[in-house]
Amino acid sequence: MRAFAQRSTSSKVTSVVDRDARARAGAGRRASADARCVVVARSTRRSREGVEGVGEALAKGMTAIAAAASVATSTPLAWAAPVATPMEVTQVAGLEANPITNAKALLRNALPVSNKPIRAVQKKLETISDDLRVPGVNFRGVDGSVKGSLKIVQEQRAKILADVAPSRKAQGEKALDELERVLTDFQVIVEQKDKQEVPLAQQEALQLVGRIEEDMIDGFPFDVPEKFADRPLLKGRATVEMQVKIKNNANTDGGVMTIVLDGYNAPVSAGNFADLINLGFYDNMPIQRSDGFVVQSGKPRDGDGFKQDGVERDVPLEIMVQGDKVPEYEFTLEDLGRYRAQPVLPFNAFGTLAMARRESEPNSASSQFFFLLRESELTPSGTNILDGRYSIFGYVVENQELLRDLKVDDEIIQMKIVDGAENLVNPTRKAVDKPPLEENESTQGEL
Repeated sequence: MRAFAQRSTSSKVTSVVDRDARARAGAGRRASADARCVVVARSTRRSREGVEGVGEALAKGMTAIAAAASVATSTPLAWAAPVATPMEVTQVAGLEANPITNAKALLRNALPVSNKPIRAVQKKLETISDDLRVPGVNFRGVDGSVKGSLKIVQEQRAKILADVAPSRKAQGEKALDELERVLTDFQVIVEQKDKQEVPLAQQEALQLVGRIEEDMIDGFPFDVPEKFADRPLLKGRATVEMQVKIKNNANTDGGVMTIVLDGYNAPVSAGNFADLINLGFYDNMPIQRSDGFVVQSGKPRDGDGFKQDGVERDVPLEIMVQGDKVPEYEFTLEDLGRYRAQPVLPFNAFGTLAMARRESEPNSASSQFFFLLRESELTPSGTNILDGRYSIFGYVVENQELLRDLKVDDEIIQMKIVDGAENLVNPTRKAVDKPPLEENESTQGEL
């Protein structure tokens, strides 16, 4: 089988390497911690019943990615992935039978809250998505989820409000009242079996659930390590609008994507990105890689990353693990021996946003970033080869489809923070929320 690393003309990449011999020789051994390739060996595929599908999917994915990587680009992503032993592949394959792939759901789950009633409401409402996939809609399932959610809201109101931060109690009560009203109206929609209105009501209810959960966060949940504490940090979340211009496309000339940056789980990475947005660093920057696997940009003309006082500002690897209180910094989960650990922010969603870096230097990220174009064969959720090796700090939550159309030399007209600028601390320049872009605002015009 074939292992690979990304090929490029810049220092952010390594060349595609065929390591068939190494794969055969090391198929039965545990990989060393400094291995930087993916091996799907014959012995791995045969090691345990049921693993064949995972191995074949990964093998096919590696071949496709390697083919795409053979074309040099100006700003490639340095892929670094661990050698997989039979035991590790089996462990990974069983981690998540039904992984969450919706960006908004991933962000809700990533909030540092543990209120059981509101989480139960969230889960019930999210399962409606499965009922919507059933031909004709499984209204019985939808009805059960809506009634169950309303019952929790009405009967466990006090328990929900008990965890709302004192400073946000009024907002929390208002949102909970609104959620009860929306769920009551939702019951009528279900009774009428209105297929068009069900997903709209579901999203309205989930948006309110998210608001209530955010109101439960009282301050920032942990202290950023002292060595990074003076950097730009995003202590909370921020909403970003990214306006792109797409050239030579008969179907679209571009549009605006909405991105949520998650500083609760990646304050240093998200803070760095928000700070660069606030400086206008990404405005009028071209798309520098688009190969069907990732869309990447962020490389300035005079180097590999953003320079401050003539020195490139590096960003450490930053990964929050499920169950941990503070992110892991500077080392991959593989280097730490945490093979079973799962990141709070996984590469599950189309439009996952992460920092690019040099292959052998986990702490060499600066300004280059990439969006993952998740495809089931290439990066199956719960089994992908990127989690724990790259710093994820956000997701595209609206207009993700624009990523499919972006190609090299298309343009980022501008990025701006439209909500949450007050959460950016230690900024290079004071940050304030800017008005959202109008939907009919031209990507061609002056902004």
